[in-house]
Amino acid sequence: MNSIGAQGSPISSDTWEDPEMRAALAAREISSVYRLLRRTGVSQRQIAAMTGQSQSEVSEILKGRQVMAYDVLARIADGLGVPRGYMGLAYDEVTAVRVAVSREAADSEESEEVKRREFLAHAAAVTVGANVLGTNSGSWVASPEHTPGPGRIGITDVRQVEAATRALRSLDYQYGGGFCRDAVVAQLSWGQQMLTASGTEHVKRRLHVALADLHNLAGWTSFDIGLTDSARSHFGKALVLAKEGGSEPLVANILYRMGRVYLHKKAPDDALKMFQLGQIAAQESGSELAVAVICANQAWAYAMLGRKDQTMKLINRTRDEFSRANLAEADDWVKFFNETDVHAMIGTVHTVLASTVDPSHTKFAIPALSRAIEGYGDEMTRSKAFNLSALAVNHLLEGDVDHGARIGRQAVELAENLKSSRVIDRLEPLRDEALKRVNNSDARDLAEQISKLHSVA
Repeated sequence: MNSIGAQGSPISSDTWEDPEMRAALAAREISSVYRLLRRTGVSQRQIAAMTGQSQSEVSEILKGRQVMAYDVLARIADGLGVPRGYMGLAYDEVTAVRVAVSREAADSEESEEVKRREFLAHAAAVTVGANVLGTNSGSWVASPEHTPGPGRIGITDVRQVEAATRALRSLDYQYGGGFCRDAVVAQLSWGQQMLTASGTEHVKRRLHVALADLHNLAGWTSFDIGLTDSARSHFGKALVLAKEGGSEPLVANILYRMGRVYLHKKAPDDALKMFQLGQIAAQESGSELAVAVICANQAWAYAMLGRKDQTMKLINRTRDEFSRANLAEADDWVKFFNETDVHAMIGTVHTVLASTVDPSHTKFAIPALSRAIEGYGDEMTRSKAFNLSALAVNHLLEGDVDHGARIGRQAVELAENLKSSRVIDRLEPLRDEALKRVNNSDARDLAEQISKLHSVA
């Protein structure tokens, strides 16, 4: 690895401390990094020689081509002499082993029911200070890491964590948790070191919130690739840090996400317990938007339980809370819940009711899902795949098999390019409906496509 400012290097060590450069590194905007280097007099040929890239590759990156592969980012950092931590790449061999090896096998001996009870106790204790079902944190909490930290931190260090989290979250939305989870955990390895550093009270509180959100993302990406125990561990740590940082909206967001894990696991009763705790935090935050998020997900849980009346009450409350929300002043953790997401949730809930309670709910699901799909851009590939799959189910339920199969194939095509086992799992209801119509060749082919995806997942 090149040392910063090493003899013969055309790059001064001061280059990496420039605020604009630090922001570009934290966001992993390599095109901006290269442009800033060119501004200091470093040539394309020198950049290519240091990073092991061809001049044409460097030229393409300068024109805006994104660099997302973890190994390429690490090679660029090492070649240029960038401190890996500046890019969230504090990733030595020990860290690599820790990231690559899942705790799922070791944790599997303890029953899922026990783990859920332990997490509920932890979540309740953090959220409302209650001693519910005991206080044992359980095996879902990993051993604390003991790593040396910097002596003092400032707001720039915290902003680096925040910028890296935003960049990694956008990758998760577009490509799936499997694409970026290792990088998220590596960024955590770097960020956790700051907790022992000195700093002003404001900086320390903001750091707690920033690391809470990074753990939140680590939990979400772990969930997206089927690592439930790892997700629980990260969400548990995120709760504590968010509470210490005084961010009730983030507490609500973390509890909503853990509830989503249980919805995916077909445990709506446990999901409701998470959402109920999340509702407490959402109301404490004073954010109508945060309350709307929780209400929408409670509606989903009640739909899975077949409780139509309660479901519809919560859907109506979701609309009411969203209509009163001040979107411009919303916290970052709830800004994702825009009008498109409201339509997506309404469509998803009516799809569950149409599939399990009353097929006539397709008349509500189809327009809502269609509007959501129209609203999602390419940066929301995973969400688009979810909604296409649900829309296809509704068309099959209505008897429009050819159209349903056509939409279903679109969902499968998106799923094939995502590193997300969750997307593949969410195709199961579509496969089940397609299998009921195997006399139709399009439905039969769709069921086979989905089964093939499951076999290679």
